[in-house]
Amino acid sequence: MNLFEKCHQYTTARELEAVGLYPYFLPLEDTEGTEVLINGRRILMIGSNNYLGLTTDPRVRQAAIDAVQRFGTSCTGSRFLNGTLALHQELEARIANFVNKDAALVFSTGFQVNLGVISCLVGRGDIVVADKEDHASIVDGCMLAMGEMRRFSHNNLEHLDRVLGKIDEKVGVLVVVDGVFSMGGDLSPLPEIIPICKKYGSRLMVDDAHSMGVMGGGRGTAAHFDVTDDVDLIMGTFSKSFASLGGFIAGDGEVIHYIQHHARSLIFSASMPASNVAAVLAALEIIETEPEHVQRLWDVTERMRSGLEKMGFNIGASVTPIIPILIGEMEKTFLAWKMCFEKGVYTNAVVSPAVPPDQGLLRTSYMATHTNEQIDRALNILGEVGRELGLID
Repeated sequence: MNLFEKCHQYTTARELEAVGLYPYFLPLEDTEGTEVLINGRRILMIGSNNYLGLTTDPRVRQAAIDAVQRFGTSCTGSRFLNGTLALHQELEARIANFVNKDAALVFSTGFQVNLGVISCLVGRGDIVVADKEDHASIVDGCMLAMGEMRRFSHNNLEHLDRVLGKIDEKVGVLVVVDGVFSMGGDLSPLPEIIPICKKYGSRLMVDDAHSMGVMGGGRGTAAHFDVTDDVDLIMGTFSKSFASLGGFIAGDGEVIHYIQHHARSLIFSASMPASNVAAVLAALEIIETEPEHVQRLWDVTERMRSGLEKMGFNIGASVTPIIPILIGEMEKTFLAWKMCFEKGVYTNAVVSPAVPPDQGLLRTSYMATHTNEQIDRALNILGEVGRELGLID
């Protein structure tokens, strides 16, 4: 059998390209701010994870430039060997303090955090339990682990209780949930999940990739619910609110020490370049000392959410700056994306397997740097598209 036969038989993307409905891998020709340049056209961006808009903040940019001047462009090695800078350790101490945990460890990407942490903690005979709508990096980390993976229905506390109740009490268990779910924009109910985990002696890890800089004054979902002490591990990324690239895990010092010496995605990957680390440190300083950025993000979010709800859009259970517009059929989802794009608004078309079949949606997300005029323009365009497609009256 020809291994590459599946490649030749894959035609979906080409077919979408042929009819002008392919929404992915569009090259941006300038910075990713509230507006971007694509094929010479200025497009309003409401499909970014740049929640605080700090990628364009001159202080963050200058910090990265200064770091390149001092440290060069790469560490050329893993954290385990020659790739640890004093800058990495400074960031780890600052992040641990920021999320109120004993220690933190930074990785080169957020995806690598979940791969490395889950796979090194969940060994043979252990079990990892994940929400069915957890991010792909969590799923891949579970699959990479030598232990067994089990799932529970999205935010279904009774199902989680049943799943944990069927596990032998002698077995080590890690429950992993997203703090903010990246497609639906809803939250994990941590105050209800924590007692269930404690009931069965399970450890809890929260992926706060989309919560950092957003929830709890920017400190994440556990801070939002005031349950930080009851969450064992907090994971976060630097590629969103922190305007850089990389990720971290934070928790008990001994646990972080173990992960530091066993997480293969850390040990066998080149470390974060100094420019990325410096950018995170600059963004962190802004988040800690200028809370008005987080507040502005929420002002923008509520303006958008209120407008979409008044027009009659189905936005699901979102309570965050991630606001999906639920559509359903894949074809209509791609058509809605194309119509928005042609009218000057960039959204994200999301279909299976990122969401269940026939539950396609436009993923929209917002920045503290969006102006009221931009939000109103986005609402007007989305309203036009929604009415033309019969999504709203």
